[in-house]
Amino acid sequence: MKTIVHKADSRGFANHGWLQANHSFSFANYFNQEKMQFGALRVLNDDIIAPKMGFGTHPHNNMEIITIPLSGSLKHRDSMHNEWQTIEAGEVQIMSAGKGLQHSEINGSDKAYLSLFQIWVIPNKTDVEPRYGQKHYNADDRKNKLQTLVTSIDENHEGSLKIHQDAIISRIDLDKDKSFDYKLKSNSHGVYVMNIHGTVTVETNELQTRDAIGVSQTDNFKISANEDSELLLIEVPMI
Repeated sequence: MKTIVHKADSRGFANHGWLQANHSFSFANYFNQEKMQFGALRVLNDDIIAPKMGFGTHPHNNMEIITIPLSGSLKHRDSMHNEWQTIEAGEVQIMSAGKGLQHSEINGSDKAYLSLFQIWVIPNKTDVEPRYGQKHYNADDRKNKLQTLVTSIDENHEGSLKIHQDAIISRIDLDKDKSFDYKLKSNSHGVYVMNIHGTVTVETNELQTRDAIGVSQTDNFKISANEDSELLLIEVPMI
């Protein structure tokens, strides 16, 4: 088994006033040669956005973009939709940029801050037709068990959003003293585990809130909760 631990305070940080951004991997003005990506996982940004603020219209191409609001409300508009789409906490949004699109993202509230993860996954197909999806997931369905959010468009997995990559994005909420054995798709895959909240032990590595660990070159690994904890797991090919 190969592991790499990324402590929360080792992430890149940018304070733009209206945006507090933590970067697990090199992004924008943050560059770390040792943190370019984890396999096909290119970006994991942990953002807090001020009320009514956001990102103006900008382009993307050939990237799978997944957004997970943790609290608050996100409003999104892109060149595939003329109307603003609202994505609430509890929902997940995917966007296959493919051959190219433009989009805007703003905090949908004029009072509350918006907290979200944005994930970029390198696709296994390029220049595809752009596509969009969003779905609500019930938190009760990840209580001490894995809840699958996103899978490959090439797989017939009911209930998940689809992207152009052999990836699995999932969440689990573990009660204190509960454990879970995660089984990988193949030895060529790895899993990036972000501890959203709480304290867990992954094999022998203790993770506090917003600590992360990349696990690869193994068939399975164990997660044990030292207190009530919430985790995000991103399994990708180790390209």
